Amino acid sequence: MFIGKGTAERIAELVIARNANLVIFDDDLTPAQQRNLEEICQVKIVDRTELILDIFAQRAKTKEGKLQVELAQLHYRLPRLTGRGVLMSRLGGGIGTRGPGETKLETDRRRIRDRIRYLEQAIDKIAIYRKQQRMRRVSSHIPLVALVGYTNAGKSTLFNALTDETVLVQDKLFATLDPTTRRIKLPNGEYILLSDTVGFIRKLPHDLVAAFRATLEEVRHADLLLHIVDASHPYKEDQIAAVEKVLKEIGIADKPIITVWNKSDTFVNPIETAERLKHKVANSVVISALEHRGFIELFNAIMQFFESRWLEIRLNIPHYRADVIANLYHIGQVETIKYLAKHIQVTARILAEDKHRFREFIRDSHRTIERL
Repeated sequence: MFIGKGTAERIAELVIARNANLVIFDDDLTPAQQRNLEEICQVKIVDRTELILDIFAQRAKTKEGKLQVELAQLHYRLPRLTGRGVLMSRLGGGIGTRGPGETKLETDRRRIRDRIRYLEQAIDKIAIYRKQQRMRRVSSHIPLVALVGYTNAGKSTLFNALTDETVLVQDKLFATLDPTTRRIKLPNGEYILLSDTVGFIRKLPHDLVAAFRATLEEVRHADLLLHIVDASHPYKEDQIAAVEKVLKEIGIADKPIITVWNKSDTFVNPIETAERLKHKVANSVVISALEHRGFIELFNAIMQFFESRWLEIRLNIPHYRADVIANLYHIGQVETIKYLAKHIQVTARILAEDKHRFREFIRDSHRTIERL
């Protein structure tokens, strides 16, 4: 039982007194609970998941985003069709009714299931396309950095500041729904791909996590996460915990993270607050994306992370093992090659985790960060 009959009747009285036409619950309701409450209150009942789905429907702009939102909507509404056909046919526009897939709610279960299968196949094709993009990225050796964080933490503002882009920035929940990726050049001359992603929220509906798996793949396959935190928010610790929970749910809780405390322009005591925040969370920096402050420290943290992953190695490779050199070109960066009488001498940069592949040929190695 969600609420008792007496509480439901008091809500119905409030609906009449306030002349309300909608009641929103900050929890998920079962189809039966939702139907019973609608019968008592005689207005539409919207739970947390339906509200979030409606916001997502308004924010989706690309074909991919619309497909993903529609899939989540249909998964949510399919079990709620029974006994609601008459009510739903009376509904006009408004929260819980708009967005891709709206007309599908008036079809029978078979047609909705057919539509779900079609959407799942379409999203699978998107996932394949993204996989091909990732393979090209891996072959180009350009690392991917993904911005993650609670919704409205300032990810898009930071993305625009770092890339000179004009991604939508609004003081709204989930203003960014469709992921955007751009290449940027770091102060050391190296390039990274920076991806702006959908904002997380506490109790993120599982249907959304499932529907947005193609989008979340960008986060899952990122080399580094920048966790953007609204440092001015009174419940920032709860928001951090919510983001960490979502990262755990999608299986990337152990991904390397730099915590980025944003909105330092709102601090009353900037220096004191910044030091306190950096001591609160290890491997963190303080910035103001709005005023472009703290970017040097952020870039230094990113560069140090990637430099620490690379090894510079010198190898002696037999002339008949050309396959080893080809492998070096594929997964690393070959810097010099000398063809000597007894072997081929190669210097290259590889990721530390790939060292075991060339162990028998390595004569010397050191982390590239030691040269900085």
